[in-house]
Amino acid sequence: MTTRPRRILSLLALITLVFGAGSVRAADTGNIIGVAVDHARILEIDRPAATVIVGNPAIVDIEVLSSERLVLTGKNYGITNVVILDASGDTILDEQVAVQTFEASTVRVYRQANRLTYACAPKCEPTVTIGDNSDGFLQATQQYQTRQQMAADAARR
Repeated sequence: MTTRPRRILSLLALITLVFGAGSVRAADTGNIIGVAVDHARILEIDRPAATVIVGNPAIVDIEVLSSERLVLTGKNYGITNVVILDASGDTILDEQVAVQTFEASTVRVYRQANRLTYACAPKCEPTVTIGDNSDGFLQATQQYQTRQQMAADAARR
């Protein structure tokens, strides 16, 4: 096998490992559970959780659906850890969680050192992404906030 196909296969394996399917069983996890920013992922554990600890809640949020089913939501880029304990204080899960950008259906436009990100589904629209040019980021944020406020005002009428 040549170097290029190996790299492609390695990249596909890494993507599958980090982002995998939509649901993760605690017993099936390796060292890192992957979730994309602004995306949710189901985490199933093999016995009831009594305590859920998130190392950095600014990176990942956890909602408890049931004692054995939780939802991880990627809030910001980075790596943190999640510890889940049972009623006896024994560890059910102690894993790293990596929150990364969601690349599918996005386009990045570079103008020298400035970057803008567009979400394309199928029409490309500006989206707010950390690392984008501050002018484009602020403009997209302000437009989004204005739109949300208009919708909230209309709903009150």
